[in-house]
Amino acid sequence: MPPRIQLIALDLDGTLLCEDGSVSARNVQAIQTAVAQNIQVILATGKTRASAIAVLRQLGLQAPGVFTQGLVIHNADGSVRHETVLDRETAVRAITFALQHQLPHLAYCTARIVAPYDHAYGRLLQEKYHEPLPEVIGPFLDQIDDLHINKFLISDEAHNDATRARLTDLMGNQATVTQAVPGYIEILPPGASKGRGVRRLLADMGVSPAAMLAIGDGENDLEMLQMAGVGVAMGNARTAVKAIADYVTADNNHSGVAEAIERFALS
Repeated sequence: MPPRIQLIALDLDGTLLCEDGSVSARNVQAIQTAVAQNIQVILATGKTRASAIAVLRQLGLQAPGVFTQGLVIHNADGSVRHETVLDRETAVRAITFALQHQLPHLAYCTARIVAPYDHAYGRLLQEKYHEPLPEVIGPFLDQIDDLHINKFLISDEAHNDATRARLTDLMGNQATVTQAVPGYIEILPPGASKGRGVRRLLADMGVSPAAMLAIGDGENDLEMLQMAGVGVAMGNARTAVKAIADYVTADNNHSGVAEAIERFALS
């Protein structure tokens, strides 16, 4: 049996959030009950902290969190605790690839999301994933020395898998290529991951991974679930995530997070 749960790490899209972006009343109640029992609750998401402000307020959470795929760790007050960025050469290589193949692209730069021009994938980030609307700043290469890019996104839905494979070959060991949601191939600093960000925050907080309940649904949640004392996959999770989970809960539209918290964390 794992030790008593001291901390709960929650993914957002496909996990805590319903398909319409809301948080169910049962999920809210379970999280607030956990906090009342002195269990720390953190968010661990591929998105920016700005996208989670309304959720943090709804839940009443005053806690640090792991954002931007583990590349930016924020304190409870929103200040940056840790940050990792792509090196200049890798960023230039990624941007050049997108330009050569005429693919829409975006960059996450700490609290900002920027785009070279307005495009549908930038607007979709706001409409579907509740991110800030990307700032249109013009060609990235013209201002590369002023951009501090945490992660770079390329969209190629028509040839997603082939483009992702090409990017993986192109980046080699200079970057990590992953995908959290459909439509966005992500290029991260080498070795970076949501799981690594969670591990770093746990160390700062003095919490053992064995005392963590982690809940997620996507490829980017695998490492987090594997390190946790209890790793829970959502009912809507990818097959690979369910395969490594200790438990599969209900889906995100049926309060799967609350089910897991009630089962594994609450007294």
